[in-house]
Formats: sequence, C-alpha cells, structure tokens
Amino acid sequence: MSSPHPAEPAGIIAQQIRKIAATGKDSARASDLSSPHTPFLPDLCSVSALAALVLMGELLALVLVLAVDGLRQFDWQRLGLVSLTVQWVVLPAAALLCRLRSLLAQLSHKLAGGLSFAAVLGVVLAVMAAQQWWLAGLSQSSFDYWQWLGNCLLGAICAGVVLRYAYVQQQLHNQQQAELGARIQALQSRIRPHFLFNSMNSLASLIAVDPVRAERLVEDLSALFRASLAEPRLVPLEQELALAKRYLEIESLRLGERLYQRWQIADGLGHTEVPAMLLQPLLENAVLHGVARLREGGEIAVQLGVVDGQLQMVIENPLPEGGPSAPDPAHNGIAMENIRQRLIAHYGSRYHFVAGREGGRYRVQLHLPMTEQVKQPQTEAVL
Repeated sequence: MSSPHPAEPAGIIAQQIRKIAATGKDSARASDLSSPHTPFLPDLCSVSALAALVLMGELLALVLVLAVDGLRQFDWQRLGLVSLTVQWVVLPAAALLCRLRSLLAQLSHKLAGGLSFAAVLGVVLAVMAAQQWWLAGLSQSSFDYWQWLGNCLLGAICAGVVLRYAYVQQQLHNQQQAELGARIQALQSRIRPHFLFNSMNSLASLIAVDPVRAERLVEDLSALFRASLAEPRLVPLEQELALAKRYLEIESLRLGERLYQRWQIADGLGHTEVPAMLLQPLLENAVLHGVARLREGGEIAVQLGVVDGQLQMVIENPLPEGGPSAPDPAHNGIAMENIRQRLIAHYGSRYHFVAGREGGRYRVQLHLPMTEQVKQPQTEAVL
C-alpha cells in the first residue's frame, strides 16, 4: 500500500510550481509599476550639458556679431556685450529647466514643450528688458520698446531652436536606452537552465522519499526562474552568489558526490554590483561540459577578489581526457558569447573576459569595474 503522507507535501510542492509559472507575470507587472517616466530634456544640472550650453551660447554670440559687423569691422566690445547677454539667458534658463525636469517628464510632449519654451521665453523677456533699461540709463535716453521687442523675438527664435535640438537629443538617448534594455533582456531571456527536465525527474523521485528536500528543490527552481525572468539590472554580489549556490545545490541532487565545490570569496564584496544571472550560466557550463562528463566527477572552484581596483572572478572546472581545447561552438561557445554581449551592454569596454583550457581544467576569468551605485546601464545624454 502506498503511504498517505506524500499527498500533502505533493500539494505544497504543486503550489510552489504554480508560483514559478506566475513569476514572469509578477516580474513584468512590478517592472511596469516601477518604471519611471522618460525624460523630456537632457539633465541640464550636469556639468557636461551645462558646458555644452555655454559653448553653444558663445558660438551664437559670435554668429550674431559677425552677421552685424562682418569680419572686416569685427567689434570685440560688441562680442563681449552680446556674450554677456546670451549667458545671462542661458544660465538661468538651464537652472529653471533643471528644476522642471521631473515635472516635464510626467507631462505629454506638447505640454512639456510648451511649458519649457514658456519658461525660457520668460527668462529672455526679463534679461532683454534689464539690458534695455541698462542701455537706456547709460545713454540717458528713453526705453526703446521696438528694439526690446526685436531682441526678444530673436531670443525666442534661438531658444526654440536650442530647445528643439535638446529635445531631439534626449529622445534619441531614450531610444538608445530602450534598445539597450531590450537587448540585455533578450540576451538574459536566452539563459534557460538546461537542467529543468533533470530537476523535475529528481523532484518526482524525492516527493515520496524526502518531501522536505523536494520542497526546497522547488523553491530553488523558483528563485532561479524568477531571476531569469526579472528585469535586467545590476544586483549585489551577495544576491548573485546565493542564486549560484542554489543552482549548484540543484545539480548536486543529480550528480551527488561527483560534484565538489570550493569557494574563495574576499571580505567586503557583498554590496558590489554585477549583472544579474552572470555566475549561474558560467557554473552551468562548468557542470555540463566538465563535471557531468567525468565518471568520477570533479571540483568546481570559484574565486572572487579585488585586483587593481577591479572585481576579479575566476571559475575553474575539470575537463574530460582528450576533450576539446576550446568550447564547443554549438553549445558552450554560444553561452560565452551571450555573456560577452551582456557585459558589453553593461560596461562597454571597461571589462576583461578570458576563457580557455589550461592543462586539464577549463578556466574563466572576469575583471569588472567596482561599483555599488549604478543600478542599470546608463549613458549620459549631452547637448
């Protein structure tokens, strides 16, 4: 007769499996709720964007003076006065738009464009009025409203051109960020654990004999699939290590005593951020193409430390006798190229990745920038 006890743990495990299926929907829903509004204009609070605005203002002043005086009768005094006026418009307008940036991101593009132009136009009117009063005081003459209106019209045209240019630049930046996020998401979504069916077979055999361990196996699988389906981002190293150890715990159910682990982790690295799902595919390759092919099994060694101010990861695993000197292009090579593409998307050229056979072992070595602040790959949009 069959025991009646496994039925209850089996029901609990079935609930855990349903959680895995719902993980993707929950992650997508959380991503939609937490996604911020896309910026309407570049961050004019940054030094690079402000320096670009000042340079553009100086070039505009030079063009205005050349249009009036020409090169033969170029007036340096007029250039200084025009430059002063332009910068008195540029700097307060940049400060005002910097303060309004979060509000503009929440509005429609038409409202945001109208509000930003109205803000800059208000600065232009005020600066031109102050300049005209100052010139009228120096020359002991009355306020010239026609000249003031002409200067304001010229300033409004220039402001509209610059705002349009800034808007186009920011939308291009937003598009690049969206494409980058989609690219990383596509690369990460390819990381599907090949051990799923083996894990399910192990789960089926454990339900009757060890339901507690079977439930823990389902929880580990749920954590792995949750990380695989989550929004691509940088995560703390301690979180990535916990996920990698969960993966090896699952594999140890299948391989038993054939799988040995050796971890060497330097202190103080827990909050260092790395791309999500980085260690798991590397360990998966070490298991599939190394330990699992050896009858006696083998040891997977993982070392993490700091070298020359960068995070160093080293993963080694044994290889079968007479195995290939390079990864199989149809299997291991695809995974390695996938990881390289993800690293390029996150870090550009600021990383080092070497993988290859050394004697009877396969060695993967990674050097990544040390960071505890950056949450996702960003590129600064400048004017």
